[in-house]
Amino acid sequence: MTDPATLAEDISDEVSTVLVGMDDHVESLTIALLTRGHVLLEGVPGVAKTTLANSFAQASGLVYNRIQMTPDILPADITGTSVYREPTGNFEIREGPVFSNLVVADEINRATPKTQSALLEAMAEGHVSIDRETISLPEPFLVIATQNPIEMDGTFDLPEAQRDRFQQKLTIDLPGPETERALLDQTGDDPTFGPDDIDAVIELETISEARQTVADIEYEAPVREYILELVKATRDHPDIRHGASPRGSQALLQTAKARAAIQGRDYVIGDDVKAMIEPVLRHRLVMTTDADLSDVTPMDVLADITSSVTPPSGKTQEQPTADKDTEETVPE
Repeated sequence: MTDPATLAEDISDEVSTVLVGMDDHVESLTIALLTRGHVLLEGVPGVAKTTLANSFAQASGLVYNRIQMTPDILPADITGTSVYREPTGNFEIREGPVFSNLVVADEINRATPKTQSALLEAMAEGHVSIDRETISLPEPFLVIATQNPIEMDGTFDLPEAQRDRFQQKLTIDLPGPETERALLDQTGDDPTFGPDDIDAVIELETISEARQTVADIEYEAPVREYILELVKATRDHPDIRHGASPRGSQALLQTAKARAAIQGRDYVIGDDVKAMIEPVLRHRLVMTTDADLSDVTPMDVLADITSSVTPPSGKTQEQPTADKDTEETVPE
C-alpha cells in the first residue's frame, strides 16, 4: 500500500524546483487530492495561483485543463455538447474541458451564476449530463478555482451553495523579501523555466492506493467530539449568521485524516484538526451585517473559536519528543 507521506514528499520536492515558498499550499492540494476534495485559491494577480495548479498537476501525473472564466462563457463550453455529424446522420458527444483529472477554473467569479453552477454536478457527483446522457468524469478528479479578491468590477460572487462545494479555501499572499529574492534568482537564469519542466513523480494507481490508506486512518471519540464542538461553535457565534454545514464537519475529519497520514501517523490527533480549521471552514461562514460593518472577518471568528474550544488530550494530541540530553541515566 502506498505511503501518503512519501507521495506528499515526492510531489512537494518536485514542485519546489519551480515554485518557491509554497510548501504549505502544495500539502493542502495533496490533502484535497487524497480526500476527493476541491480547492478555491484566492490571491491578487501575479502570485502564481495558476502556476501552482499546473505544477501540482504535472508532478502528480494528472491530465490538466485550464478554463478561463469570462462573462460570456456558457455551461456547454465547460461540460461539452452534442454535435450532429452529417456523414453518419447521428449526434456525437463532444466532451468539454471538464473531462480531465485536474480542472482549473481561472477567475471563477467572472463567470455568470449559470455557468458557475455548471461545475456543481461535476464537483459533487463526479459526472455531468450532456443531452440527457450522464457521463462519468475521469478518476481522480479535482477542481481548483481561482479568484481575485481586489477586482470586483464585472464579477459575480460565488453563492453559499457553490462555496460549500469546495473542501478548502487557500489564500496566496505576496511573497516575503527572501522568497521573492530566490524567485528572481531562479527566473533570472532562465525566464522560460516553469511547470512544463516538472516531471511526474507518481502514477495514478499510486493515488488510488494512497487514498485507501487515508480512508483507513483511525480517530478516537474525543477527536470526533472536538470536530463537532468546533462546528457547533460556528453556528452559535454571535458574529456568524450561518455557520458551517455538516459537509464542513465531514471535510474537517477527512482532511485531518489525510494530514495525519502525511505526517506518518495512522491515527488523528487534535493538532491535525486545528491545522485544517481555517482552510476548511473560513469560506463556509456567513457573517452578520454588524460583523461586516465592524470589519470582523471569518478568520477572526475562527481564531476565537479555536481558542475557546478545548482540544482533546492523550493519544489524540501531539506528544513532545524526549530530549536525549535530559534523559535520566541509571548509575552502574
